[in-house]
This record gives sequence, structure tokens and C-alpha cells, in this order.
Amino acid sequence: MIRTALATLILAVSATASLAHSKPEDTTPVNDTTVEVVDVISIRFNDPMRVTAITMTGPNGAVDVDRETGLEPVTEFLAAPAAAIPAGVYAVEWRGLSADGHPMQGTFGFTVSE
Repeated sequence: MIRTALATLILAVSATASLAHSKPEDTTPVNDTTVEVVDVISIRFNDPMRVTAITMTGPNGAVDVDRETGLEPVTEFLAAPAAAIPAGVYAVEWRGLSADGHPMQGTFGFTVSE
């Protein structure tokens, strides 16, 4: 009886782990790096993610970002600054819905050199 309960618990934990949330794997620019220019902002996920919002801020405040990826679930989200951005420290914040329907959010940052 205890073995059956333990086996059921192990099976339940394994099933839950297989339904894990989508996670970001890589970003462009890479988090906490210094780059000379930013032509594209990308986030690569391990499972499809529907990115519902993305914002970028820098030394002069909010930066306009043009989405290249729509609202469909993707494993790679693409956007670009609407115009060339000056040197400084930048932060990108995103929100979305993972493949299992859970709301997710994250941030990454980079520096544009002079």
C-alpha cells in the first residue's frame, strides 16, 4: 500500500515536470554584455511562448520597439529598436503566456558602448 502510494506520487511529480513552463534560453544581445550596436532584440525559449508585451528602457527613458514577431506562440521572439540607440545601459522586459498557459515574465539587460 505504501509502495503504491509512493509510486503514484513519483508518477505525479514526473508528469508535472513534463508540463513545466517555457523558459528563456538565450537573448540577443546576451544578458549583461556590452555591444557596439543593437539591430535586433531576440529571446529564444525552450518551448513556444506567446510574448504579449515587450518594453525597452535606456538612459533617455523608454525606447520604441518594433515587433517583428506577432502574438503567435514561438520559440524565438524578434523585435528591433525603432531607431538607432545611443550609448548607455538598457533593460528589456517581457511578458507572455507559456505553452502550458501560465503567465510568464522576464528581463535582461545590456550596455551599448560609445
